[in-house]
Amino acid sequence: MLLAAIYWPLVAYSVSVVALVGVILLLSHWLGERHENRATHEVYESGMVATGTSRLRFPSHFYLIAMFFVIFDLETAFIVAWAVSFRELGWAGYFAVLIFIVELSVLLFYIWRSGALDFGPDGKKILAAYHKITKKNNS
Repeated sequence: MLLAAIYWPLVAYSVSVVALVGVILLLSHWLGERHENRATHEVYESGMVATGTSRLRFPSHFYLIAMFFVIFDLETAFIVAWAVSFRELGWAGYFAVLIFIVELSVLLFYIWRSGALDFGPDGKKILAAYHKITKKNNS
């Protein structure tokens, strides 16, 4: 009985919200305009006629950079939290964050050496191909 006395305002509020939303949706359906123009089914972009498609393809490097950002952003959050409580943690905290930074440095070095940070074509390969083409044309 006590539980019902506590929750009756919540139940009344929920019922009134659902009823109000239903009434508003029905009124907008009955009173709304119905027309079919040339631009009815087009996307509205500040009054300008839409050009092209909104389905853009991002290269896989975009997602790789996003993951790197999240990883190193979390690193910054951990290091800032460590810096705030530096005096309380003492040398044990210092060595723990040092190991953490070394691990992340090794990870960054591995990513760099494996070629994950190479986003454009290799300049040396392009230059070699250019010299090859110019030699063919000159001969």
